[in-house]
Amino acid sequence: MEKENRYVVVGAGNGGKAMAAYLALLGAQVTLYNRTANRVEIIRLRGGIDLENPNEPNGFGKLHKVTDNMEEALNEADIVMVVVPSTAHADIAKAAAPHLRDDHIVILHPGRTGGALEFRHNLAKENCPTQPIIAEAETFIFASRSEGPSQARIFRIKEAVPLAALPAINTAKVLEAIHPVFPQFIDGKNVLQTGLNNMGAIFHPALALLNAGWIEATSGDFEFYVDGVTPSVAKVLEVLDRERVTVASAIGLKARTALEWLELAYNATGNDLHEAMHNQTGYYGIRAPGTLNHRYITEEIPMSLVPIASFAKTYGVSVNGIESIINLANFIHGTDYRRKGRTVERLGIRDMSVGEVVKFVETGERD
Repeated sequence: MEKENRYVVVGAGNGGKAMAAYLALLGAQVTLYNRTANRVEIIRLRGGIDLENPNEPNGFGKLHKVTDNMEEALNEADIVMVVVPSTAHADIAKAAAPHLRDDHIVILHPGRTGGALEFRHNLAKENCPTQPIIAEAETFIFASRSEGPSQARIFRIKEAVPLAALPAINTAKVLEAIHPVFPQFIDGKNVLQTGLNNMGAIFHPALALLNAGWIEATSGDFEFYVDGVTPSVAKVLEVLDRERVTVASAIGLKARTALEWLELAYNATGNDLHEAMHNQTGYYGIRAPGTLNHRYITEEIPMSLVPIASFAKTYGVSVNGIESIINLANFIHGTDYRRKGRTVERLGIRDMSVGEVVKFVETGERD
């Protein structure tokens, strides 16, 4: 009889708690890792997480172990589900590097833009002695929120989520391994494709920044994707989306438009982005961020828009809209997200031509 895979979920935030409880309720052995022990102390004492889900499974997800020790967590797992803000991917790679095995599968949920590239580059910098499979999801599979110290809620589960391994020759192995628990994952071609199909880059930062006044005046007391997406805001999102698709084209990729993605992920359609987003029933009930000091800006700008702009600069594409959103974030937060964010240098591909980058993400070979 084939051995069932053991999982570790890295991160106990909105997504991590939902992921851990969901897997546990499906009958998987699940270890929850969080670097701060007191954040998961109640979960450890209770032995699991309550999950509210409009469909099955829901209820109390009993966990195998809860720990703040990375070595212990990885020893208990075959598949490593990294569910943390992408700003923490480099730190997770550094902490995991001494303890990863060749047979580990590490999946970033999601990678944002360049996540798997950055993760592998940091493993190399840490002289990781093994060659685990690294993969990334194009987006997070759940629309979910933390509802308490040991409670999580799933609003909606996406119907199809592209996933790619680095290199892409390993993607089929990853999909086969997680299919028993997540049949929704599909072949995402390669990590350039998943990274440039990152819809968080389009929907999150601009939507937060263009609703800055309302967020600050109400502490986010409105429906983010419904009230916040007016016709004019949607037009800006469409400009950013066209720029992202153009950058992908410069690398030889056909990226999905935001309209195509909404139909794939949620079966939501419309004549334009404004109409399609309002037709996505899973967005209803999701409140806006309570502050502008939120991952929609602090994560999505440096980990999504900055790498897209870096690709654009490297391969000769103009992205004035994306650059404008980065500038607005810099002004509001008084920082330089370009300096902090993912660039072709930090992804380890600075000196590669388009052909060399594509070969590397497909086969793992460097010229």
